Amino acid sequence: MQTFVPKIEGRIRRWVLVDAQGLVLGRLATEIAKVLRGKDQADYCPWQDGGSDVVVVNAAHVRLTGKKRTDKEFHYHTGFPGGIKTIKTGHMLEGRFPERALKLAVQRMMPRGPLGRQQMSRLHVYAASEHPHGGQTPKVLDIASRNPKNARAI
Repeated sequence: MQTFVPKIEGRIRRWVLVDAQGLVLGRLATEIAKVLRGKDQADYCPWQDGGSDVVVVNAAHVRLTGKKRTDKEFHYHTGFPGGIKTIKTGHMLEGRFPERALKLAVQRMMPRGPLGRQQMSRLHVYAASEHPHGGQTPKVLDIASRNPKNARAI
């Protein structure tokens, strides 16, 4: 018996549209990471890039449970000595680029290295409901209906 390895060359990539309005940030990020990696498909291989392109709209309206809006922190470095900075999740969601919170949550669930960077390049996150990917006719993925906890009211 031989192991089946799918060919990547002939694969047609799907486009998926996710509306993040009212969804819990971490639960949404896990579902997006599964689709980006290709774990939702029958011919998944962990060492191949077989996932789909994901378009996320309304990323500024994700929900955080508990005290994560005031207590959870993201750290980044400016590149200068002693240049570590900290930003609270609430400030990030209310700031200039609210889609960064979702992008960072998904990025930390992806593999590190060239494969993870290649898969992350197919994630398109927008803070508002408009997106420029209408020509690809993305299929709507309803994450809220999969589990009642995904769209929990706080």
